Amino acid sequence: MFHLETTTAHCLLRAAERWLPAPVFALVLHVGVWVAVTIFGEPRRHSRSYLTAILGRPPTWREIRKHFLTFAQMHLLRLVVTEGREHHCRSLPDCRDFTALMESGRPALLGSFHVGNSDLLGFFLGRFRRRVQMVRYRLGDPANLRQLAAQRNAGVTFIWVNEKENLLFALKQAVESGESIAMKCDRVGYSAKLEAFVFLGAPRWFPFTIYHLGIMFQRPVTFCVSVPAEPGHSEVHGFPVFEPDAGTKEENLDRARAHFQLVLHGLEALLRANPYLWFNFTPLNPEAAPRISTAGPRQPAERSDANANPTGTQFHQGVGKARTSNQVG
Repeated sequence: MFHLETTTAHCLLRAAERWLPAPVFALVLHVGVWVAVTIFGEPRRHSRSYLTAILGRPPTWREIRKHFLTFAQMHLLRLVVTEGREHHCRSLPDCRDFTALMESGRPALLGSFHVGNSDLLGFFLGRFRRRVQMVRYRLGDPANLRQLAAQRNAGVTFIWVNEKENLLFALKQAVESGESIAMKCDRVGYSAKLEAFVFLGAPRWFPFTIYHLGIMFQRPVTFCVSVPAEPGHSEVHGFPVFEPDAGTKEENLDRARAHFQLVLHGLEALLRANPYLWFNFTPLNPEAAPRISTAGPRQPAERSDANANPTGTQFHQGVGKARTSNQVG
């Protein structure tokens, strides 16, 4: 969004934080954020759209600036932690099921969202000595992500979602080798399967691939997010674990849909308490117009409203069933 995933931007931001007196750097950061709000029109529009949905009214410029500033502070924290600054993640009581699964050693599908300090969850996973393949979008130089993952022997490596020729093979290899797979599940752009769930007052499309993988490979699925606490600390929120059972695929999918809806309710409650923690500077998840139909899915050429139904499928009684592609989400 700010092009912060480039080596040059990393170096400039880190150098300013290291060498400028704290009050001067804070002023520079605030001025830089105001400049970013002014010149980055598309992220600003997406921020306004999201904040309007969660606040129930159009946001002020000050609120949009706070959204940008929170993102910049998160990114700066990631940079300084990568270079060795001490940072601690502590689990909250709602993380009990997640922690029990991690301590069990069982391979799992680990979901998260672009929320708060969730990029620092590698530290949290590191205490369990797990091997995790993280599905990420490759943007610019990934050296910073690799360095972050190496901290405290987190055991995290990466599968790049935009390298489609290697994606499916890498996922299959990770599962067969007994490693866990982690992915963020709030953006639709690189999703193999989309389904609609109620979020921010409307049925919206979300990636659902993580559950298909869990059911296919009989792996549990769970979610967690990390949010800022006092300096040097983050708090990890967890969600209940979904366990595939011996039922039919459709029965498992129905249970998975109910599970993900509960996860999204929990995520929305967290964001309503602090709306600036969701770094959604891309288009807000499209609304899925509810339609009940006994016919098969319409072909894309027949769509009259692509934004209402981006996958060209019907929306059935509150749950959309999305097409398969060669992408993952």
